[in-house]
Amino acid sequence: MAIKEKATKSASKTAATKKVAVKKESKTTTSTTAKATKTAKAAKATAAKTTKSTKTTKAKTAAKAVNPIEEQLAVVVDAILDKKGQRVCSLDLRTLGSGLCDFFVLCNADSTTNVSAIADNIEDQMIIKFKKKVLRSQGKENRFWIIQDYGDIVVHIFQTEYRDFYRLEELWSDCPRKDY
Repeated sequence: MAIKEKATKSASKTAATKKVAVKKESKTTTSTTAKATKTAKAAKATAAKTTKSTKTTKAKTAAKAVNPIEEQLAVVVDAILDKKGQRVCSLDLRTLGSGLCDFFVLCNADSTTNVSAIADNIEDQMIIKFKKKVLRSQGKENRFWIIQDYGDIVVHIFQTEYRDFYRLEELWSDCPRKDY
């Protein structure tokens, strides 16, 4: 009888161990499911944040792209300043409604070499950043006064004495002026 009792006790311990193992496995499965649910919720939240930030970035880009003429104006001015152009200013001709162009950009330099370098740098930067070539250009032969027409922006690059003589800023004094 002692052997049967030992076998019964042993079988009950094994059954109890199996029940405990099943309960642990059940808890682990529940815990794993809970973790998976939390992970899924976190992933959705991250995706929502990413979507919001993408929409915000697109909105900012769209805001920048609203006025590409002013972006081009900034590139022209930076190209002039990069080559040491002097007395750089822009005249906003949109207020006149002339239809000639939207902006005049005026600058001067002391030498013909510098005038030519400024004109070349503007052409290069407009091609690099906007893939936009100058529509018409005058004055590269003598380099006293180079005019570059980009459609909405017309750039006047003078040798200093010619700018002082022609004084285009006074001719278009009705327009808002911005100095750089």
